[in-house]
Amino acid sequence: MGVYMTYPARTLGLGRKKLAEWNAIATLSTTIMRLLHTMLRVGNLDTSIKFYCDVLGMTLLRKKDYPGGRFTLAFVGYGEESDHSVLELTHNWDTDSYDLGEGYGHIALGVDDIYTTCEQISAQGGNVVREPGPMKHGSTVIAFVTDPDGYKVELIQLGTQGSAKKEAATATA
Repeated sequence: MGVYMTYPARTLGLGRKKLAEWNAIATLSTTIMRLLHTMLRVGNLDTSIKFYCDVLGMTLLRKKDYPGGRFTLAFVGYGEESDHSVLELTHNWDTDSYDLGEGYGHIALGVDDIYTTCEQISAQGGNVVREPGPMKHGSTVIAFVTDPDGYKVELIQLGTQGSAKKEAATATA
């Protein structure tokens, strides 16, 4: 599948060479790339590992100290890195906390029973900052919790996301 020269491409001055370059990039991105991990800087690595593993049910996959750089990396997730995207928790030894900034949004986890999950998170000392319910202007059932560093984690009730696609499919059937 490639990008072909069309009338608008010719009128914009896009030649065959530029389109061939775009084809190469498009082919590369669709054949060898996958999301490996998301990195979060954390102030207390042990507390963060406990939250992601004990409260959210992930597994500590690997952990390594880098004394020369004064940091530790821990990878947690719901499956092996060869098959799943994971979280990289980065702890810089000389930093206790971070300003989260305004650019970070959240990570999202799919759950089978969002109400029970939120009850369990609260019972284990987790902070549910948005109770489960339909998202504004939609029907996807969501909730939000924060991790020990204040990062937001969205919980999504599996089977409710993408309802617009389901409605469109029903309307055309």
